[in-house]
Amino acid sequence: MAAVTELATAVGTRAACRALFAPRASYYRQRRSSIRPEVYKLRPSPARALSPAECETVLTHLHGERFQDRSPAAVYATLLDAGEYLCSIRSMYRLLKRRGESRERRDQLTHPPYQKPELLATAPNQLWSWDISVPQ
Repeated sequence: MAAVTELATAVGTRAACRALFAPRASYYRQRRSSIRPEVYKLRPSPARALSPAECETVLTHLHGERFQDRSPAAVYATLLDAGEYLCSIRSMYRLLKRRGESRERRDQLTHPPYQKPELLATAPNQLWSWDISVPQ
């Protein structure tokens, strides 16, 4: 991006980015973050986010004997029926994902590596092939 900055003083930013095949948005984003890096720090936690104690309560319920083999949606519905609201279903999934306990449960198909066919003739008339070229 330094080359774009140097060339931009002579021909302009748009022409410099076009000449060097650099996206203008990337140029401006890098320039902006280098000018004021204190503005782009980590975002603060939202005011309505679960507190660490509430997170532990939810995880305790999800890991308990009663719900250990049930989905967060089923846990949510069961707790609502009992008159207890801890958090949303999505928040339960977020908490489980943060701890590495949520994943795709369907079996993923793995293809075997392709093996090039090997034709081996040990005697005459065992291996036949054909010519697909067009006669002249």
